[in-house]
Amino acid sequence: MITTRRHFLHLVSALAASPAVGVEGPKLDLSAAAAYVKERKGYALLIKQHGKVIHESYANGAQRGEARRIYSGTKGYWGLAAMAAVEDGLLTLDEKVSTTLPEWTGSKKAITIEQLLDFNCGLERCLKLHQDGLTDRNQMAMDRPLVGTPGKSFIYGPSALQVFHEVLKRKLAARKRSDTPTRYLERRVLRPLGLGPQRYLADARGNPLLAAGFLLSPNQWSRMGDLLLANGKPVLKPDSMKPLLEGSSANSAYSFGFWNNHAASKPGAREIDIEDQLEVDWDRQNWSRVCIARGVPSDLIACIGSGYQRLYAIPSLGLVIVRQGLNARFSDGDFLRTLLGT
Repeated sequence: MITTRRHFLHLVSALAASPAVGVEGPKLDLSAAAAYVKERKGYALLIKQHGKVIHESYANGAQRGEARRIYSGTKGYWGLAAMAAVEDGLLTLDEKVSTTLPEWTGSKKAITIEQLLDFNCGLERCLKLHQDGLTDRNQMAMDRPLVGTPGKSFIYGPSALQVFHEVLKRKLAARKRSDTPTRYLERRVLRPLGLGPQRYLADARGNPLLAAGFLLSPNQWSRMGDLLLANGKPVLKPDSMKPLLEGSSANSAYSFGFWNNHAASKPGAREIDIEDQLEVDWDRQNWSRVCIARGVPSDLIACIGSGYQRLYAIPSLGLVIVRQGLNARFSDGDFLRTLLGT
Protein backbone atom coordinates (compact mmCIF):
# COMPACT_ATOMS: atom_id res chain seq x y z
CA MET A 1 0.00 0.00 0.00
CA ILE A 2 1.12 3.57 -0.64
CA THR A 3 1.05 4.52 3.04
CA THR A 4 3.33 1.62 3.98
CA ARG A 5 5.79 2.41 1.18
CA ARG A 6 5.94 6.06 2.20
CA HIS A 7 6.47 5.21 5.85
CA PHE A 8 9.28 2.80 5.02
CA LEU A 9 11.08 5.15 2.64
CA HIS A 10 10.77 8.04 5.06
CA LEU A 11 12.25 5.91 7.85
CA VAL A 12 15.17 4.77 5.69
CA SER A 13 15.80 8.34 4.51
CA ALA A 14 15.68 9.67 8.05
CA LEU A 15 18.15 7.08 9.29
CA ALA A 16 20.53 7.76 6.40
CA ALA A 17 20.26 11.51 6.97
CA SER A 18 20.99 11.36 10.70
CA PRO A 19 24.61 12.35 11.37
CA ALA A 20 26.56 10.03 13.64
CA VAL A 21 26.92 11.30 17.19
CA GLY A 22 30.29 12.92 17.81
CA VAL A 23 31.31 12.93 14.13
CA GLU A 24 32.05 16.29 12.55
CA GLY A 25 30.99 17.07 9.00
CA PRO A 26 33.54 17.38 6.20
CA LYS A 27 35.72 20.46 5.92
CA LEU A 28 34.33 22.37 2.95
CA ASP A 29 36.70 23.44 0.18
CA LEU A 30 34.92 26.65 -0.77
CA SER A 31 37.67 28.04 -3.00
CA ALA A 32 37.94 24.83 -5.03
CA ALA A 33 34.16 24.72 -5.47
CA ALA A 34 34.08 28.35 -6.60
CA ALA A 35 36.88 27.70 -9.09
CA TYR A 36 35.02 24.68 -10.45
CA VAL A 37 31.91 26.80 -11.05
CA LYS A 38 33.81 29.72 -12.58
CA GLU A 39 35.77 27.50 -14.97
CA ARG A 40 32.55 25.94 -16.25
CA LYS A 41 30.65 29.05 -17.32
CA GLY A 42 29.18 29.61 -13.89
CA TYR A 43 27.69 32.95 -12.96
CA ALA A 44 26.90 32.49 -9.30
CA LEU A 45 27.69 30.24 -6.37
CA LEU A 46 25.94 30.73 -3.03
CA ILE A 47 26.56 28.40 -0.10
CA LYS A 48 24.74 28.56 3.23
CA GLN A 49 25.35 26.37 6.25
CA HIS A 50 23.04 26.25 9.24
CA GLY A 51 21.23 29.30 7.89
CA LYS A 52 24.30 31.52 7.39
CA VAL A 53 25.92 32.49 4.09
CA ILE A 54 29.46 31.09 4.18
CA HIS A 55 30.33 31.73 0.53
CA GLU A 56 29.01 33.97 -2.22
CA SER A 57 30.84 34.57 -5.47
CA TYR A 58 30.02 35.80 -8.97
CA ALA A 59 31.96 35.25 -12.16
CA ASN A 60 31.93 35.67 -15.92
CA GLY A 61 30.28 39.09 -15.80
CA ALA A 62 27.56 38.27 -13.27
CA GLN A 63 26.71 40.54 -10.36
CA ARG A 64 25.13 40.01 -6.98
CA GLY A 65 21.33 40.21 -6.89
CA GLU A 66 20.70 39.37 -10.53
CA ALA A 67 17.66 37.18 -11.13
CA ARG A 68 18.15 34.43 -13.69
CA ARG A 69 16.06 31.68 -15.20
CA ILE A 70 15.87 28.55 -13.09
CA TYR A 71 14.00 26.62 -15.80
CA SER A 72 12.69 23.35 -14.33
CA GLY A 73 13.58 24.54 -10.86
CA THR A 74 10.13 26.11 -11.16
CA LYS A 75 8.47 22.70 -10.85
CA GLY A 76 9.30 22.34 -7.17
CA TYR A 77 7.24 25.39 -6.23
CA TRP A 78 4.17 23.84 -7.82
CA GLY A 79 4.99 20.60 -6.01
CA LEU A 80 4.79 22.54 -2.75
CA ALA A 81 1.49 24.06 -3.90
CA ALA A 82 0.13 20.57 -4.57
CA MET A 83 0.91 19.43 -1.02
CA ALA A 84 -0.49 22.68 0.36
CA ALA A 85 -3.71 21.82 -1.46
CA VAL A 86 -3.68 18.41 0.25
CA GLU A 87 -3.24 20.10 3.64
CA ASP A 88 -6.08 22.50 2.84
CA GLY A 89 -8.45 19.66 1.93
CA LEU A 90 -8.70 20.61 -1.74
CA LEU A 91 -7.52 17.25 -3.02
CA THR A 92 -5.90 13.92 -2.15
CA LEU A 93 -2.98 12.32 -3.93
CA ASP A 94 -4.73 9.01 -4.59
CA GLU A 95 -7.77 10.81 -6.00
CA LYS A 96 -8.55 10.05 -9.62
CA VAL A 97 -8.02 12.97 -11.98
CA SER A 98 -11.25 12.04 -13.75
CA THR A 99 -13.20 12.97 -10.61
CA THR A 100 -12.44 16.60 -11.45
CA LEU A 101 -11.95 16.16 -15.21
CA PRO A 102 -14.92 13.98 -16.29
CA GLU A 103 -13.77 14.26 -19.90
CA TRP A 104 -10.89 11.97 -19.00
CA THR A 105 -12.42 8.61 -19.83
CA GLY A 106 -11.20 5.24 -21.04
CA SER A 107 -7.55 4.48 -20.22
CA LYS A 108 -7.14 7.90 -18.57
CA LYS A 109 -9.99 7.42 -16.11
CA ALA A 110 -7.93 5.66 -13.39
CA ILE A 111 -4.93 8.04 -13.43
CA THR A 112 -4.34 9.64 -10.03
CA ILE A 113 -3.19 13.12 -9.08
CA GLU A 114 -0.03 11.64 -7.58
CA GLN A 115 0.83 10.03 -10.92
CA LEU A 116 0.56 13.44 -12.59
CA LEU A 117 2.98 14.95 -10.07
CA ASP A 118 5.40 12.01 -10.25
CA PHE A 119 5.38 12.16 -14.07
CA ASN A 120 4.40 8.51 -14.30
CA CYS A 121 0.85 8.97 -15.60
CA GLY A 122 1.91 7.82 -19.09
CA LEU A 123 0.90 11.06 -20.84
CA GLU A 124 2.82 12.22 -23.92
CA ARG A 125 5.17 14.98 -22.75
CA CYS A 126 4.31 17.56 -25.48
CA LEU A 127 7.25 19.98 -25.44
CA LYS A 128 5.18 22.39 -27.54
CA LEU A 129 3.55 23.45 -24.27
CA HIS A 130 6.70 25.49 -23.54
CA GLN A 131 5.99 27.79 -26.49
CA ASP A 132 4.66 31.33 -26.22
CA GLY A 133 1.46 32.46 -27.90
CA LEU A 134 -0.64 29.40 -27.07
CA THR A 135 -4.41 29.76 -26.73
CA ASP A 136 -5.06 27.10 -24.08
CA ARG A 137 -2.11 24.97 -22.96
CA ASN A 138 -4.25 23.20 -20.36
CA GLN A 139 -6.59 21.85 -23.01
CA MET A 140 -3.63 20.93 -25.18
CA ALA A 141 -2.16 18.93 -22.30
CA MET A 142 -5.44 17.20 -21.45
CA ASP A 143 -5.80 16.13 -25.08
CA ARG A 144 -2.40 14.40 -25.17
CA PRO A 145 -2.59 10.63 -25.73
CA LEU A 146 -1.22 8.03 -23.36
CA VAL A 147 2.05 6.67 -24.70
CA GLY A 148 3.18 4.86 -21.55
CA THR A 149 1.67 2.77 -18.79
CA PRO A 150 0.26 4.77 -15.86
CA GLY A 151 2.27 4.09 -12.71
CA LYS A 152 5.12 2.45 -14.61
CA SER A 153 6.39 4.88 -17.26
CA PHE A 154 8.42 7.94 -16.22
CA ILE A 155 7.88 10.65 -18.83
CA TYR A 156 9.45 13.99 -17.90
CA GLY A 157 7.75 16.93 -19.55
CA PRO A 158 5.22 19.73 -19.16
CA SER A 159 1.94 17.98 -20.01
CA ALA A 160 1.29 16.18 -16.72
CA LEU A 161 1.83 19.36 -14.69
CA GLN A 162 -0.48 21.34 -16.95
CA VAL A 163 -3.22 18.78 -16.36
CA PHE A 164 -2.62 19.19 -12.64
CA HIS A 165 -3.06 22.94 -13.10
CA GLU A 166 -6.48 22.35 -14.65
CA VAL A 167 -7.45 20.10 -11.74
CA LEU A 168 -6.40 22.70 -9.17
CA LYS A 169 -8.05 25.47 -11.21
CA ARG A 170 -11.43 23.74 -11.18
CA LYS A 171 -11.21 22.81 -7.51
CA LEU A 172 -10.38 26.37 -6.48
CA ALA A 173 -13.14 27.79 -8.68
CA ALA A 174 -15.66 25.44 -7.06
CA ARG A 175 -14.65 26.71 -3.62
CA LYS A 176 -14.20 30.40 -4.43
CA ARG A 177 -14.82 31.62 -7.95
CA SER A 178 -12.26 34.44 -7.77
CA ASP A 179 -9.38 32.18 -6.71
CA THR A 180 -6.85 30.82 -9.21
CA PRO A 181 -3.87 28.47 -8.97
CA THR A 182 -1.49 31.40 -9.42
CA ARG A 183 -3.05 33.35 -6.56
CA TYR A 184 -3.04 30.18 -4.48
CA LEU A 185 0.67 29.60 -5.22
CA GLU A 186 1.49 33.17 -4.25
CA ARG A 187 -0.54 33.04 -1.04
CA ARG A 188 0.40 29.55 0.13
CA VAL A 189 3.98 29.16 -1.13
CA LEU A 190 5.70 32.27 -2.45
CA ARG A 191 4.76 34.83 0.22
CA PRO A 192 5.77 32.57 3.14
CA LEU A 193 9.15 32.24 1.39
CA GLY A 194 9.45 36.02 1.03
CA LEU A 195 8.95 35.89 -2.73
CA GLY A 196 6.66 37.98 -4.89
CA PRO A 197 4.80 37.18 -8.13
CA GLN A 198 6.86 35.36 -10.71
CA ARG A 199 7.18 35.15 -14.49
CA TYR A 200 4.30 32.80 -15.36
CA LEU A 201 4.38 32.79 -19.19
CA ALA A 202 0.58 32.69 -19.29
CA ASP A 203 -1.34 31.65 -22.41
CA ALA A 204 -4.31 33.51 -23.87
CA ARG A 205 -6.63 32.02 -21.23
CA GLY A 206 -4.32 32.99 -18.39
CA ASN A 207 -2.94 29.51 -17.75
CA PRO A 208 0.69 29.73 -16.57
CA LEU A 209 3.40 27.32 -17.66
CA LEU A 210 4.07 25.14 -14.61
CA ALA A 211 7.18 23.39 -15.94
CA ALA A 212 9.44 26.47 -16.14
CA GLY A 213 9.51 30.25 -16.16
CA PHE A 214 10.64 31.58 -12.77
CA LEU A 215 13.46 34.13 -12.51
CA LEU A 216 15.26 34.10 -9.16
CA SER A 217 18.49 35.40 -7.67
CA PRO A 218 20.70 32.92 -5.80
CA ASN A 219 19.51 34.32 -2.47
CA GLN A 220 15.87 33.99 -3.48
CA TRP A 221 16.27 30.43 -4.74
CA SER A 222 18.18 29.45 -1.61
CA ARG A 223 14.99 29.93 0.40
CA MET A 224 13.69 26.74 -1.16
CA GLY A 225 16.77 25.05 0.29
CA ASP A 226 16.03 26.57 3.69
CA LEU A 227 12.57 25.04 3.49
CA LEU A 228 14.03 21.63 2.65
CA LEU A 229 16.37 21.83 5.65
CA ALA A 230 13.43 22.88 7.85
CA ASN A 231 11.32 19.93 6.68
CA GLY A 232 8.75 22.13 5.00
CA LYS A 233 8.60 25.23 7.19
CA PRO A 234 7.22 27.85 6.68
CA VAL A 235 4.98 26.37 3.95
CA LEU A 236 4.20 22.75 4.81
CA LYS A 237 3.90 20.44 7.78
CA PRO A 238 6.71 17.83 8.07
CA ASP A 239 4.43 14.93 7.09
CA SER A 240 3.52 16.74 3.87
CA MET A 241 7.14 16.65 2.72
CA LYS A 242 7.28 12.87 2.44
CA PRO A 243 5.64 12.53 -1.01
CA LEU A 244 7.95 15.25 -2.37
CA LEU A 245 11.09 13.33 -1.52
CA GLU A 246 10.23 9.65 -1.81
CA GLY A 247 10.47 9.06 -5.56
CA SER A 248 8.11 6.67 -7.32
CA SER A 249 8.07 3.11 -8.59
CA ALA A 250 8.80 4.41 -12.10
CA ASN A 251 11.72 6.60 -10.99
CA SER A 252 12.83 6.35 -7.37
CA ALA A 253 15.00 9.48 -7.78
CA TYR A 254 12.21 11.93 -8.68
CA SER A 255 8.89 13.20 -7.40
CA PHE A 256 6.96 16.49 -7.48
CA GLY A 257 9.86 18.53 -8.92
CA PHE A 258 12.55 17.24 -6.53
CA TRP A 259 15.43 14.86 -7.22
CA ASN A 260 16.80 12.69 -4.41
CA ASN A 261 20.07 10.85 -3.81
CA HIS A 262 18.69 7.86 -1.91
CA ALA A 263 20.38 5.30 -4.17
CA ALA A 264 23.85 6.70 -3.45
CA SER A 265 24.10 4.60 -0.29
CA LYS A 266 23.03 1.38 -2.01
CA PRO A 267 25.13 -1.24 -3.84
CA GLY A 268 25.28 -0.69 -7.58
CA ALA A 269 24.35 2.99 -7.44
CA ARG A 270 24.59 4.64 -10.86
CA GLU A 271 25.72 8.26 -10.97
CA ILE A 272 24.53 9.80 -14.23
CA ASP A 273 24.15 13.21 -15.84
CA ILE A 274 20.43 13.68 -15.30
CA GLU A 275 20.12 16.38 -17.96
CA ASP A 276 21.76 14.11 -20.56
CA GLN A 277 19.46 11.26 -19.58
CA LEU A 278 16.38 13.45 -20.02
CA GLU A 279 17.46 14.22 -23.59
CA VAL A 280 17.03 10.55 -24.48
CA ASP A 281 13.60 9.35 -25.63
CA TRP A 282 11.60 8.44 -22.54
CA ASP A 283 11.25 4.77 -23.48
CA ARG A 284 15.05 4.42 -23.74
CA GLN A 285 15.83 6.05 -20.40
CA ASN A 286 17.11 3.91 -17.54
CA TRP A 287 16.37 5.18 -14.04
CA SER A 288 17.32 2.01 -12.19
CA ARG A 289 19.55 2.69 -9.14
CA VAL A 290 20.17 6.27 -10.31
CA CYS A 291 21.71 8.74 -7.89
CA ILE A 292 22.75 12.39 -8.21
CA ALA A 293 26.22 11.87 -6.76
CA ARG A 294 28.14 8.99 -5.23
CA GLY A 295 30.29 9.71 -2.20
CA VAL A 296 27.82 12.41 -1.11
CA PRO A 297 25.22 12.10 1.68
CA SER A 298 22.18 10.17 0.54
CA ASP A 299 19.83 12.80 2.00
CA LEU A 300 20.92 15.24 -0.74
CA ILE A 301 17.94 16.86 -2.48
CA ALA A 302 18.22 18.81 -5.73
CA CYS A 303 16.08 21.08 -7.86
CA ILE A 304 17.45 20.81 -11.38
CA GLY A 305 17.05 23.34 -14.19
CA SER A 306 18.37 23.25 -17.74
CA GLY A 307 21.91 24.45 -18.30
CA TYR A 308 22.94 23.11 -14.88
CA GLN A 309 20.95 25.54 -12.80
CA ARG A 310 21.11 23.86 -9.43
CA LEU A 311 19.71 24.13 -5.94
CA TYR A 312 21.09 21.51 -3.54
CA ALA A 313 20.10 20.88 0.04
CA ILE A 314 21.92 18.44 2.33
CA PRO A 315 20.00 18.33 5.62
CA SER A 316 22.56 16.16 7.46
CA LEU A 317 25.20 18.86 6.85
CA GLY A 318 22.91 21.89 7.13
CA LEU A 319 23.95 22.92 3.61
CA VAL A 320 22.12 24.87 0.92
CA ILE A 321 23.96 25.43 -2.36
CA VAL A 322 22.91 27.40 -5.44
CA ARG A 323 24.75 27.29 -8.76
CA GLN A 324 23.62 29.41 -11.72
CA GLY A 325 25.31 29.70 -15.09
CA LEU A 326 25.40 28.59 -18.69
CA ASN A 327 25.37 25.09 -20.06
CA ALA A 328 28.86 23.64 -19.61
CA ARG A 329 30.74 20.45 -18.83
CA PHE A 330 29.36 20.49 -15.31
CA SER A 331 29.01 17.39 -13.15
CA ASP A 332 26.86 17.28 -10.03
CA GLY A 333 29.06 14.56 -8.56
CA ASP A 334 32.38 16.21 -9.35
CA PHE A 335 31.22 19.59 -8.04
CA LEU A 336 29.78 18.25 -4.79
CA ARG A 337 32.78 16.00 -4.10
CA THR A 338 35.04 18.99 -4.75
CA LEU A 339 33.12 21.05 -2.22
CA LEU A 340 32.89 18.30 0.38
CA GLY A 341 36.43 17.01 -0.14
CA THR A 342 35.26 13.44 -0.67
